[in-house]
Amino acid sequence: MTTPNSTGRRAVPARAAALAAALALLLGAGGCGLFKSGGAGAAKTAAAPTAPTAPAAAAAAAAAVQPQVLLLGEVHDNAQGHRQRYELLRRRVEAGWRPAIAMEQFDRERQDLLSKAQAGCLDAECLIRVIGGPRWDWQQYRPLIELALEYQLPLVAVNLSRADASRVVRDGVASSFNPLVVAEYRLGEPLPAALRAAQQEEIVAGHCNMLPEAMVGGMVDAQVARDIWMAKLIRDQRPRDVVLIAGNGHVRKDVGVPYWLDRVEPKLTLRSEGFVEGKAEGREAAGRYDASHPLAPQSRPDPCAGVKPKS
Repeated sequence: MTTPNSTGRRAVPARAAALAAALALLLGAGGCGLFKSGGAGAAKTAAAPTAPTAPAAAAAAAAAVQPQVLLLGEVHDNAQGHRQRYELLRRRVEAGWRPAIAMEQFDRERQDLLSKAQAGCLDAECLIRVIGGPRWDWQQYRPLIELALEYQLPLVAVNLSRADASRVVRDGVASSFNPLVVAEYRLGEPLPAALRAAQQEEIVAGHCNMLPEAMVGGMVDAQVARDIWMAKLIRDQRPRDVVLIAGNGHVRKDVGVPYWLDRVEPKLTLRSEGFVEGKAEGREAAGRYDASHPLAPQSRPDPCAGVKPKS
């Protein structure tokens, strides 16, 4: 069994060689980063502690009142936001907080592989090569994964696969869950009108206002199913605290994961922080998050350029 050392950072488990061999076979080639080996010298060397900076001291003071669930949003391609969020979380962890890290970037059906990769890999490059897919810019998430490996913070896969999302689009939100979850989250009832309207507005805008009307309802259902799965899998980590890494839409208090976390008992203490671009989006963030971090807009091509209305 893997046990943390006195600093809470990762130590090499006795069965590391077997895990390394299994992962190496999975990859088919060994040049993907560092695996653990059975040798005593293979453990990751921890950096010597440094004197706390003012932000670190503030994080230490806040450590005693950490929420049970901290939801940290993102604009997926905004590098500034990724850096700010990482520093925020790093300071909390260095102050002593040890949450699980739930990530939208991993599909929930692949949790077993994610856990094996985390147990067997020494660095983020290895883990990303084992389980990372083409849908995400993994350079943005590498520091978070390194933090999880260094401090032995469990990584939790919380997103839907495309196959599961397609089933929800076709058959509705409840089709993704067993009867107990359907009852617990009251999924036999219609979605609240305000929640559906807000989700629909974001989804239509996110598709350049060109999404065929017949598809909108199913797309809303898929987004809601993602939020409910995230809420359920966060609750499954109790009594351990959790930080959620996900898009800003998922961490919205009014319609996202916090809404579904509050829908069932026992109530958990939550804090949601959005990382939002531009002044207009910053103003809209009021009420959506407990705190919002303004970002300079990322330079990117207009995603709607060249999209023409259908006649």
